[in-house]
Amino acid sequence: MPPRFLLPETVAHTDGVGAELAIERSSPLLLTLSIHRIVERESLEVSICGSTDGSHWRPLASFPQKSYCGTYCMDLDLGRHPDIRYLRAQWKMGRWVGTQRPLFGFDVFVEELKMQHAGAA
Repeated sequence: MPPRFLLPETVAHTDGVGAELAIERSSPLLLTLSIHRIVERESLEVSICGSTDGSHWRPLASFPQKSYCGTYCMDLDLGRHPDIRYLRAQWKMGRWVGTQRPLFGFDVFVEELKMQHAGAA
C-alpha cells in the first residue's frame, strides 16, 4: 500500500468519523497522528476502525488520549485481522472546563511498516 492519509488535515469542533480507505492486503501498518492545532484544556481520542464490507465497523486500535500538539506513532498489525478490507479514523473530543466548543486541527497518515532484519556479523 502506498503511503497516504487515512484522514487528511481536518479542523474539527465535534466528534466525527473520517472517510473509509480501501486496503489491498493485511500487512503491518504504521499510523501517524499529527495534531497541529489545539485549544487549552481539551482532549482528543482517535481510534482506527476496520470493516470487511464498508458497512459494519469494529475498533482495531486507539491512540492514547492527547491534549497537546505533536506527532504520535502507533503500529497496527493487520495480520491479526486478515478479513479487514477498509479502514477509517474516528475521534472524540472533550473540554475540561468552560462552554466553548473544542477545536483541533489534526490528520492521520498510514503507511506499510518497514521491518528490518538483523544480519549476522
